[in-house]
Amino acid sequence: QVQLVESGGGLVQPGGSLRLSCEASGNIFSIYDMGWYRQAPGKQRELVAAISGISTNYADSVKGRFTISRDNTKNTVYLYLQMNSLKPEDTAVYYCNANWGFRGTYSNWGQGTQVTVSS
Repeated sequence: QVQLVESGGGLVQPGGSLRLSCEASGNIFSIYDMGWYRQAPGKQRELVAAISGISTNYADSVKGRFTISRDNTKNTVYLYLQMNSLKPEDTAVYYCNANWGFRGTYSNWGQGTQVTVSS
C-alpha cells in the first residue's frame, strides 16, 4: 500500500495561486506514476495532471496554468501541484493518486483537499 496525505487547499480569489502538496509513504519504491485529480460538485472525478518519470501531462483546461512536480527522499515521495491564474471553475476537491506495482496495477488515493476560487 501507498499512503497519501494532501495539504495546501483553501480559499483563493480568481487570478490567485495555490500550491498543493501530497506526501506519499509506505511502498513508495514500487510507485509507477502519480497524479492529481479533482471532483467538482455534481461532476465526475477528472485527471488534472500526471507525472511518470520525467514525463508529464495535463488536462487542456489547466495547461499553462498548473505545474506538477515530484521530489523523492529516502522514505517519502512528495507530489506538488502549483496552481496559478486560478479560475472559479477550478473549484473542486483535489485528490492525490499513486499507481504502483507492476505497470501500476494497484492504485491508492488521498483523502482530498478542498480548493475554492471565489471573490
